[in-house]
Amino acid sequence: MAQTGNGPASYFPSIEKKHGRPIADWMDLIRSSPLTKHMELVAWLKAEHGLGHGHANALVAHTRAEDAGK
Repeated sequence: MAQTGNGPASYFPSIEKKHGRPIADWMDLIRSSPLTKHMELVAWLKAEHGLGHGHANALVAHTRAEDAGK
């Protein structure tokens, strides 16, 4: 299970428990999507993968922040 943290990462244990996938899998999905805008990615995760808004938003925010730091 992913480490908990502040901000978006604080949602990770709940996301993994509810959806049964490691956070790394979700981040890979986001990175492989042709979508580039934050809210487009959030809407896609909600529509195609059944995530709630908070979980989708946290995953996108964390992934984009991590990628920006590279």
